[in-house]
Amino acid sequence: MARIPDVQKLLRDDIISGAIPFGSRLRIDELASRYGVSHMPVREALRALSGTGLVVLEPNRGARVRTVHLSFVVDLFDIRSAIETMLARRASERRTAEHLRDLKAAEELLEARVASEDFLAVPHANNIFHGVINEAAGNPGALSMVDRNWLLVAAIWQRYGYDEGRFHGVINDHRHIIRAIERQDAGSAAVLMGAHIEKAKHDLLDRIAVDPKPDIGLQ
Repeated sequence: MARIPDVQKLLRDDIISGAIPFGSRLRIDELASRYGVSHMPVREALRALSGTGLVVLEPNRGARVRTVHLSFVVDLFDIRSAIETMLARRASERRTAEHLRDLKAAEELLEARVASEDFLAVPHANNIFHGVINEAAGNPGALSMVDRNWLLVAAIWQRYGYDEGRFHGVINDHRHIIRAIERQDAGSAAVLMGAHIEKAKHDLLDRIAVDPKPDIGLQ
């Protein structure tokens, strides 16, 4: 029996990779043909991805991939900084021994990916690291906002790639964040997380400035 394609995952991956650019109109007939499915799973995928922010459903006009401008990128990071700074503070107060083990294991995974130069796998490992911190914080409402934000940021980063040197800075930041959480130093954990996200924002903005892409507006 033939396996039914996961249209939501396929479409999400195509958007994140840039195969379907930001701002593109998403026509059900074309997507059904692209993925070899009927219209129904395409409609379901579009509804699901509209909840992540990657897809916008417009009354009487259908669906499109979100349009992205420079100001939107800045807003994404500002939102992420506010939420994840709070989560790092809470994680340092509420973390358990198990959380610390998971956090260190996630960092070991990330550093192994960097050491082996498997740079395409680093973002996923990075998401696991931040996910452990967010889980330790115990704020489900904030987690859903972070997950939505992460997909959008990942899609934008994918357009520009990662400077190899950036990962060494990420590793250094992570190690300091782990120490702060381990010591239950809430103030330091929050400051370090905020600085970590600000660095990421400026790194990405610098790459956008040097190599603008046609599907991202410089506004």
